[in-house]
Amino acid sequence: MTHVNSSTDLSTLLGLLDLEQLGEDEFRGHHPAQVGSRTFGGQLVSQALMAAGRTVDGERPIHAINAHFIRGGDVKAPIDYRVDRHRDGRAFANRQVIAYQGGHELFVMLAAFQDSGTGLEHAVSIPDVPLPETLPTIGEHLRGYEETLPFFSNALKPIDLRYANDPAWVLKDAGEKLEHNRVWMRPDGDMPDNPLVHAAALAYSSDTTVLDSILTTHGLSWGHDRIVAATVNHSIWFHRPFRFDDWVLYSTQSPVAAGSRALATGHCFSRDGLLLATVVQEGVVRHFPRRRA
Repeated sequence: MTHVNSSTDLSTLLGLLDLEQLGEDEFRGHHPAQVGSRTFGGQLVSQALMAAGRTVDGERPIHAINAHFIRGGDVKAPIDYRVDRHRDGRAFANRQVIAYQGGHELFVMLAAFQDSGTGLEHAVSIPDVPLPETLPTIGEHLRGYEETLPFFSNALKPIDLRYANDPAWVLKDAGEKLEHNRVWMRPDGDMPDNPLVHAAALAYSSDTTVLDSILTTHGLSWGHDRIVAATVNHSIWFHRPFRFDDWVLYSTQSPVAAGSRALATGHCFSRDGLLLATVVQEGVVRHFPRRRA
C-alpha cells in the first residue's frame, strides 16, 4: 500500500491498515507509537474490516459489520486476526473475524459484503450545520486543555475533526448540556485508491466521537468529570459505496442510558447530503461524582 502527501499521523493509520499476512486467512496488525492504556476500539474494527475484506473476491463492497469487544488489548503486543469464511454467494459474502493476543480472544466481528443493487430509496436529512472550512480545528479546541485532556491532546490525529457544536469540555465549562454531537471529519491527507481502505478509515473514525453525546446529555465531559467508559459492541451499516476523501458529517445522539450502559447512534453524511453509513455503539459508561469539599 503506497500513499503520498499525507500527514504523518494519517500515514501511521494507513500503515496500521496494511496488515501483515500470516496465512491464507490469518493476518497480523500492529499498534502505533502513540497509544493509550488499551487498544483503541476503532483500530480493532478497522483492522478486522481490512482482514475480512482481503478474503473476499470480486467487487463486493462491505455492507455491514457487527463487532463485540471481549477484552482490552495490550498496546505493547501485535494483534492476530483470523478470518472464517461463512459464505461466498453470487451477491453476498459473509465473514467472521476473531482478534487474538496471547491465545486470548479480544474481539469478534461479523462482516457482510454485498453487490449494490437497485430498489426503494429514502434517508434522513443531513442536519443544518456550518461548513467545515468555517470551524476551528480539534487542535484549536484543545488549546488550554492540554493538562485536562492529555489523552486527547497527545493522541494520534489521522483524521481532521471540526466540531459543528462546542465539544464536551467547552460545554462543561459553560455549564451547558447538548443532546447531540455533530462533527465534520476527513482524512488529514491523500488516501490510496482502494475502496476497502476508505471504508476502514471511516470505521476507525466512527469510534472517535460517538460517545460524546452520552456525556453532553448530562452536562458531563471527559477530563473534567470522573468517567469510566468501555465499548461493548459497535455496528456499522454502509449504505452506498463512497470515497472518504472529502468531508463527512458525523451526527450522533444517545437514545438511552440504563443499567450502567449507554447507547449512541450516528449517521455519516457526505458533504452533499447523502447518507453514507449508520453507526450504533453500546458502551459501559460509569460516572463517579466528585465529593464536594
